[in-house]
Amino acid sequence: MASKGLKDLKQQVEGATQEAVTAAGAAAQQVVDQATEAGQKAMDQVAKSTQETIDKTANQASETFSGFGKKIGLLK
Repeated sequence: MASKGLKDLKQQVEGATQEAVTAAGAAAQQVVDQATEAGQKAMDQVAKSTQETIDKTANQASETFSGFGKKIGLLK
């Protein structure tokens, strides 16, 4: 009879352990997913900022050369 009780206790402990491992795995996966999403958002922001800087610099260069061209009489 005591053997059956120990067997049942062992099964309960094993079941609880498996549930804990599964929950820990799910939590770890959620952390990885959130980190991946945050990293992607950061990269998107860097790309957007870089593109805005490139566009702004190109516009300034264009305006500068246009003004220079007007000054020397190449453009009207």
